[in-house]
Amino acid sequence: MNPHFFTPLTRRDMLRRCACGFGYVALTSLLAETARAAAGADNNPLAPRPPHFPPRARRIIFLFMPGGPSQVDTFDPKPLLTRDRDKPFPTPAPEGVTMAPGKLLPSPWEFKKHGDSGVEISSLFPQVANSADDLCIIRSLHTNGQAHGQAIMKLHTGSAIAGPQAYGSAFLPALYQGTAVGSESTPLTQAQIRHIRNPETPLDLQRQQLDFIQKLNREHLQQAKADAQLEGVIESYELAFRMQTEAPKLTDISGESKATLDLYGIHRTPTDDFGRQCLLARRFAERGVRFIQVSHAFKWDQHTNLKRDHERNALEVDKPIAGLLKDLKERGLLEDTLVLWGGEFGRTPTAQGADGRDHNPDGFTMWLAGGGVKGGLVHGATDDYGFRAVEDKVHIHDLHATILHLLGLDHKRLTYRNAGRDFRLTDVAGNVVRPILA
Repeated sequence: MNPHFFTPLTRRDMLRRCACGFGYVALTSLLAETARAAAGADNNPLAPRPPHFPPRARRIIFLFMPGGPSQVDTFDPKPLLTRDRDKPFPTPAPEGVTMAPGKLLPSPWEFKKHGDSGVEISSLFPQVANSADDLCIIRSLHTNGQAHGQAIMKLHTGSAIAGPQAYGSAFLPALYQGTAVGSESTPLTQAQIRHIRNPETPLDLQRQQLDFIQKLNREHLQQAKADAQLEGVIESYELAFRMQTEAPKLTDISGESKATLDLYGIHRTPTDDFGRQCLLARRFAERGVRFIQVSHAFKWDQHTNLKRDHERNALEVDKPIAGLLKDLKERGLLEDTLVLWGGEFGRTPTAQGADGRDHNPDGFTMWLAGGGVKGGLVHGATDDYGFRAVEDKVHIHDLHATILHLLGLDHKRLTYRNAGRDFRLTDVAGNVVRPILA
């Protein structure tokens, strides 16, 4: 090589030119054992760490219903809504709380007791009701924020201003963010993990490129002695490369039996898309992924057409969710898998317009199953009409503290310093809801 025509590459240029275009990816636990073997360094941010105490749950599947399902139409029966239909709400809303000025609107659906526990569930969810004895229903949740964006951020991050994406890492290092499979507007049959394939470069050549980059990284790390950020870059590159071979196999459901596909409602209308998501959740859980979120489309925001649209929504998710619970239980996974269902808030017991309900962060329902919670249990209550949580109230911070406890983690010991202060998921609040623990 003629030295007069050689322009040295900086390390930054080399990374920019040779990297495969991956964003930092999560699904960290998918390859936890391999990561442990490759780690070597004690300060590796991707290396598995021991919990604070023995966990009851080893993974979470969050079935997210964005938009705000109505608690008084799903899992929180209120007979007085029927008795007092079309009357105004009997007491004024507390200071700082807004409520649609409409009249009391009874639920169009019938509630019945299910299972040995006698838990009351709406006819909107006849399939999920078959698992009533596995459900721990919290009817006294409350949160902050009347708007969807605020409440969704609060649910996912503990803060109403943490960042633009529910699966983003906000101020945490980028390697901790989630990996999106497709998007809301993409059917799961067409959904892919972005940048998972490089059609221009064969896999063996990518491996050579990555090995060279990693050699430079490790040489720099030796000189720097301790650099957690660089260590994170090294491991996230390795993880991203391994995902190219692992993730496509994991998302391929062609080997599943017809009975399993039928269980989730796959190849049927209207359950096919959500059924595929729930089946992938089970497959991810089997392979050791620690947190899986299955998001329904933003369909639960019924300011009008409550009966028509809540019915449509429930038909899309009821059978797949019931199939997931049954499948996890039969495979012995439900015992240490915590399943969580719900939206960012609930709805008002009063009507908005003729047949809708407004946002309600002051009292709503979510349920959990497996992973160390009591089944067939109802915890807490809203008032007689379902507007405000009044008995054994559970704030979103309390829910977060409880979930972390089930994972063997003390929420008060999980802090991250940013902008001059220590942050944690539960901010300066949060108490473990011990009555729901098995």
